[in-house]
Amino acid sequence: MTSLQHAFHLAELNVVTLRHAFDDPRMAHFVEQLNPINAAADSAPGFVWRLVADGEDDATGLRPAGEDVVVNLSVWETQEALWDFTYRSGHLEVMRRRREWFDRHLQAHLVLWWVPAGHIPAVDEALDRLATLRADGPSPRAFTFASSYTAVEAAGPLPATS
Repeated sequence: MTSLQHAFHLAELNVVTLRHAFDDPRMAHFVEQLNPINAAADSAPGFVWRLVADGEDDATGLRPAGEDVVVNLSVWETQEALWDFTYRSGHLEVMRRRREWFDRHLQAHLVLWWVPAGHIPAVDEALDRLATLRADGPSPRAFTFASSYTAVEAAGPLPATS
């Protein structure tokens, strides 16, 4: 990993549209999994930060993308760290059951982008990245796991030295 790659962390935004209200019995298993999955993320190798509502343990009460849309915004040291948590932990079992709780995605629902290490992305910034991905497709500014870019690519060409 180059020193430039160490200077950046990977931000991710995931949005889901609820099929049922949180207090609906059909959502009970998902709601029961929130604290354990969030705790697993918090202690996962490479985890940096995740969005939480004031006085809460998660961000499910925040609805910046619509009343029935839940957002998940987090920052990770590397793309590999986020991948490992997403697909090689207990989180995967929850993802396998997502159709029980969330509508099928008709457009991009996950966006990744590089941020300077130490930068905490605002929700508006994250939603802007998702809108960019939806409008323009993958680019170093907004991409997915399947169409990823490195921090070096996202930073653009280095200045010429003499």
